[in-house]
Amino acid sequence: MRIIIWNCNMAFRRKAKQILTLKPNIIIVPECESLEKLKFTDETLLPKDKFWFGEKANKGLGVFTYGNYSISKNINHNKEYRFVVPLLIENEIDKFNLIAVWAQKPDTHNNYGIQVWNAINYYSDLLKEEKLINAGDFNSNSIWDKPNREANHSNIVKLLNEKEILSTYHYYSKEEQGKETKPTLFLQKNLIENITLTTALHRKQ
Repeated sequence: MRIIIWNCNMAFRRKAKQILTLKPNIIIVPECESLEKLKFTDETLLPKDKFWFGEKANKGLGVFTYGNYSISKNINHNKEYRFVVPLLIENEIDKFNLIAVWAQKPDTHNNYGIQVWNAINYYSDLLKEEKLINAGDFNSNSIWDKPNREANHSNIVKLLNEKEILSTYHYYSKEEQGKETKPTLFLQKNLIENITLTTALHRKQ
């Protein structure tokens, strides 16, 4: 199975063709337009199933499957945590839980991690499931930690690790949180300024 997380910076309908050359089974797409606006070109392979959650039609969280996977929303989804959405992905032989993430800054302060932190605690029972992937744009890195802030990136990583959920990127690349040498993002499209953001987490085996 190939899962891709890609913050498309809006207008996914015009960019989907490029990412589909990687032949994904599932794509998690932060900053994706609503399904009503999502009109693919004739040359673009259409997804088997699709899901979108958002507050503005041109910028939300999209999830798309290709092949024979279907998507359904977990009945325990709490909209208070906005863009942290529990989903069930399944086909005729397998199913697993996916918590799709696009971390948002609250209206009252600038901590992008607070929604993820609160959601991790709220969905604690779901995080015990054996087949679980937590994936998306976390908008955080340990280099931005504030020492007196409970919901900083390092504490989020620590809490997930205690639940035996590991960062897939850091696990396979042998990188250390906050000391990454291989970037996954060009900050504000600047080829000079780059950074690594946590994008996918998996159950420890």
